[in-house]
Amino acid sequence: MKLRIRGDSLRFRLTRGEASKLADRVKVSESVHFSSSSKDILTYSVEASDSITQLAALIENGNILVMVPASLVQSWIDTDQVGIEDTQPISADRKLRILIEKDFQCLQGRTEEDEADNFPHP
Repeated sequence: MKLRIRGDSLRFRLTRGEASKLADRVKVSESVHFSSSSKDILTYSVEASDSITQLAALIENGNILVMVPASLVQSWIDTDQVGIEDTQPISADRKLRILIEKDFQCLQGRTEEDEADNFPHP
């Protein structure tokens, strides 16, 4: 899973295997270690939920969690739909953009990255 953060925007890219886990209601997580200290870890996760109707994100103690309505996950995986997108109000004049996308194979191969589990490029 890849995470891109830019301004008030979170963009996650999931492989086929990660998308399949999400459809099976398994939380998908990755971590970035900034030092050997257990305090210096950023963890980001995506999970499907039956209790929500739109994308929702929260952060707590260095853990980013994005919840996706379970009803949207299977159709996203089984169709040509590239992503699931929504905005979350932060304040009266600010919103957080949340996007969950399929991670496609690159048009030009990258030797440093295994793309065997990525979605085929459309």
